[in-house]
Amino acid sequence: MSILVDGATRVICQGITGSAGAFHTKGCLDYGTQMVGGVTPGKGGTKDPNGLPIFDTVHAAVKATGATATMIFVPPPFAADAILEAADAGIGVICCITEGIAVQDMVRTRSLLDDRFPQCTLIGPNCPGVITPGKRLPDGKGFAGGCKIGIMPGYIHTHRTDAATGRAVGIISRSGTLTYEAVWQTSTLGIGQSTCVGIGGDPVKGLNFIDALSMFNADQETDGVIMIGEIGGQDEIDAGRWIQKHMRKPVAAFIAGRTAPKGKRMGHAGAIIGGANDTAQAKMDALRSCGVNVAESPADLGSSMAKALGLVPVAA
Repeated sequence: MSILVDGATRVICQGITGSAGAFHTKGCLDYGTQMVGGVTPGKGGTKDPNGLPIFDTVHAAVKATGATATMIFVPPPFAADAILEAADAGIGVICCITEGIAVQDMVRTRSLLDDRFPQCTLIGPNCPGVITPGKRLPDGKGFAGGCKIGIMPGYIHTHRTDAATGRAVGIISRSGTLTYEAVWQTSTLGIGQSTCVGIGGDPVKGLNFIDALSMFNADQETDGVIMIGEIGGQDEIDAGRWIQKHMRKPVAAFIAGRTAPKGKRMGHAGAIIGGANDTAQAKMDALRSCGVNVAESPADLGSSMAKALGLVPVAA
């Protein structure tokens, strides 16, 4: 099992004819994702270089292809409307990769999603996307049965059946780069991944830590969870309290930004310390008090998860 997406997920790309959309559509196709088309207004009826049909609207794309998920590479001024168009068309999983969307646009969008489209799951914006790893093909040149939606390097991910330990963990992260680091370290230690979700680093977004933790908690194929947070906001502390009360599986965590100065944005739009509880140390202390195995360094993500699972780390 997995969460959010699997090998049966049918995916479109909004912004498929832009440079980023075209590049990552091919990357998803090469990984084995069921990419079934794309949307660029005014270019309906044509095809992209991969032979995928292009539509003028998401409604038309869903009607023709049966798409159930989308990845959005639409420029920031238009990305919020692209999210709502996908929701209105009945798309269940919306991955908005675009960064730089105005906070005011996302406040409005999140309010409309909550009110009118509660059945939709928004991942992002300003995120790497979501991936459920496929099984490595016998020739070692590809993967089958998985789904990659976004910009992550698919080859570093490991399906449970390809993992030496036979274990798989879920990964939730505000940071794309640290997601890849956690994936690489767990894969190197013989631990697979059930699903990896980059929730994004903006202050107003869709899926949060508790949402994803709840999904992983119910997933029979997820043995533990790595949670990667950073300075800014209360989400990690809220997640720690939820873990203490509800989580039945071990959780390892890392919080980025220990040396960040107060009041200065560090990288992501949401990574800014606004008060004492926003600091990395405060979040680390809170998570430890809730029973989470917190890594002191990003280099310890894999070993912290291995220890939480009761496994003996294997040298790389």
